[in-house]
Amino acid sequence: MATSASHLTIYLAAPRGFCAGVDRAIEIVEKALALYGAPIYVRHEIVHNRWVVESLRAKGVVFVREVEEIPTGGITVFSAHGISEKVETEATLRQLPVIDATCPLVTKVHNQAIRYEREGYEIILIGHAGHPEVEGTSGRVKRVYLVENEADVAALHVAHPHKLAYVTQTTLSVDDTRAIIAALKAKFPKIEGPETKDICYATQNRQQAVKELAKKVELLLVVGSRNSSNSNRLRDLGEESGIPAYLIDDATDIDAAWLHGVTRVGLTAGASAPELLVERVIRFLETLRPLNVVPFEVVKENVTFNLPREVRSEPFKDRLKIAAG
Repeated sequence: MATSASHLTIYLAAPRGFCAGVDRAIEIVEKALALYGAPIYVRHEIVHNRWVVESLRAKGVVFVREVEEIPTGGITVFSAHGISEKVETEATLRQLPVIDATCPLVTKVHNQAIRYEREGYEIILIGHAGHPEVEGTSGRVKRVYLVENEADVAALHVAHPHKLAYVTQTTLSVDDTRAIIAALKAKFPKIEGPETKDICYATQNRQQAVKELAKKVELLLVVGSRNSSNSNRLRDLGEESGIPAYLIDDATDIDAAWLHGVTRVGLTAGASAPELLVERVIRFLETLRPLNVVPFEVVKENVTFNLPREVRSEPFKDRLKIAAG
C-alpha cells in the first residue's frame, strides 16, 4: 500500500536489542540485589549501555574498574564481557563472594584459547584493542597476537608459523572477520581456527537484519551506546549499504533534520540496548510525523542461558552474616 510523503514508515528490525547473554547478565545483577541486598559490586559495566548502567546504579549497584576497589566481603559480579585469569585470581585471594556473569559464548572462546595453548599453538586474537572482552580473552593465556584488520595480518610476525591458531572477539563485523580470517589463511596456510562461527549468534543475526533492512529504507537508526562494539558495527553496515546511519543512545540524540525528505526509516538496536529505548524512539518520531510501524523479521531467536547457582539459591547468605557479625 502506498504511503503519502507526509507519513513516515518505520521498519522495525527483528531480531534487535537484548541478546541471551545480556538478558542473563542483567538478570544476574537484579537477582543478586534481591537475594543479598545493595550494594552489589560490578567490575566494569555489566553491559555496554548507558541506560542499563544508570538504572542499575540507581538500585544500589556500584560499578568499579578493578576488584581492589571492592570492600572485603562485597558481593562481586563479573561483567558479561569476561575477565582475565589475573582478575579472577585477585578476587579469589581476597575471598570475595563472586558471581560470574560472563556470557557463555565468551567463556567458550576463553576455553578454546586455553585448549589451543595447551596443545602448543601460538594464538592470534581477532578483536579490538582495549575492548573488555579482548582483555579478558588475552588474559586467559600466556601470550596472544592481536590483529584488528588485514593490514595487521600483513605486518604480523610470529615465532612458530606452522603451529598457529586464532580465536575471535564475539561482537565483530562478520564480513570484516571473514576477510581477516582469509588473510590469515593465505599467510599461514596451516593455521587452525573456527571460521566465523564464534562471532555470537546475536551479533550475526542483528547484522543480517540490518543488511536486509538497508535494501528497503533511506535512513537507519541504531539504538546503542558509543562504547558498544556490536552497535557500532550495525551503524557501519548501514553506511556501507549506502544510506545515512546514526548510532543513538536514545530518542534525545535524534536530529529532526536527518528525516528531511525521508519516508522510510529502519530502526534496530544493539545487543545491549533495552527495548524501552526503541519504544521511546518510536514515540518521539510520532511527534514529528504520522507513523506506520512495520515489523521486519529476518531471523527468529529462541536462545536462553542458565543462571549461575549463586542467584538460584543463597550460598553467600551465611558469609554475609558472619561478616556483619
